[in-house]
Amino acid sequence: MSVVGVGVVGAGVISDTYLKNLTSFPDLRVRFVADLDIERAKAQADKYGVAGAGSVEQLLADDDIEIVVNLTIPAAHVEVGLAVLDSGKHVWTEKPLALDRAGGRALLDRAAAGGLRVACAPDTVLGAGFQTARRAVAEGRIGTPLTALTLFQTPGPEVWHPSPEFLFQAGGGPLMDMGPYYLTGLVQLLGPVRRVFAAGGRARERREIGSGPRAGASFEVTVPTTVTALVTFESGASAQVLLTFDSGLARTGFFEVTGTLGTAVVPDPNRFDGPTALHLLGSREPVPLTPHGHTAQRGTGALELARAIRAGVGERASGELAYHVLDTMLSINDSLTSGEPVEVASTVDIPPPLPANWNPHEQTL
Repeated sequence: MSVVGVGVVGAGVISDTYLKNLTSFPDLRVRFVADLDIERAKAQADKYGVAGAGSVEQLLADDDIEIVVNLTIPAAHVEVGLAVLDSGKHVWTEKPLALDRAGGRALLDRAAAGGLRVACAPDTVLGAGFQTARRAVAEGRIGTPLTALTLFQTPGPEVWHPSPEFLFQAGGGPLMDMGPYYLTGLVQLLGPVRRVFAAGGRARERREIGSGPRAGASFEVTVPTTVTALVTFESGASAQVLLTFDSGLARTGFFEVTGTLGTAVVPDPNRFDGPTALHLLGSREPVPLTPHGHTAQRGTGALELARAIRAGVGERASGELAYHVLDTMLSINDSLTSGEPVEVASTVDIPPPLPANWNPHEQTL
């Protein structure tokens, strides 16, 4: 077997983290960076020692690229993803998978028809922190999981992001921007979602950019900026989820799962590290679990996809998992609009945890 050739579409802010990690994995070779802004693509390629840079069309014409990492804005995920699949390449895409069910389904169907794969962020749940928690829950350390509570509260990304408008338009808001982390984590721990019941709204119709060269400029808000949901799972478990860009109190990464034997305080699902603490019934002292596993960050999912392709097994951050999370988020939005509970039509098989000794910096191909 040989290393897997990778191309990156999108040379924006998030590409730094991806390129730093992707170029450090010996099983991958990043061959090309593409962007609408060709000079920006070249600058990122030069920065990380990537030989090729230019247009998306040039990237797709490179037969030595097997996986394309799609880092475009959410509104372009489906269009770019379909073009990648039509070129005969696999896709790793940033979250969300799509903005609607039709787009997500089109990606999965096109991939299946071509014998290709679509995988999707977040890959934070593949980090040592969350995987340690997953193994503890899978081993029955807190008994049978029954309930969960997650909180993500901030004043909003316009405080720090120099171009935050897309985070307050279709495909953004706390539900579509941050929801994939928390809901993917919940599905990994509690199984597929069955039903949701939601409420929420937006605090302000316009916001101001708080940093960067455009600080003080205002923009329109078109999506809910606070979403709260009661989520029930096929297993019978339930979770309360709060996601908001309207809070004066910043509180992120709050994630608890309670079972028949106790409660696990789980690491922030938007991070790759962080400890787990088990609070067991009948014991006054928590049991701390040090993260055990790899230390790589964004881009890990693309590597796991590459290794899965070579091994002929399913990838863990699959398009099917991302579609179920997308379906759940859209169902939450439907419930918020209608004021009624909504059944989630899709389901998914939950992949096993990563082996504790899985090493992204080991050459295996």
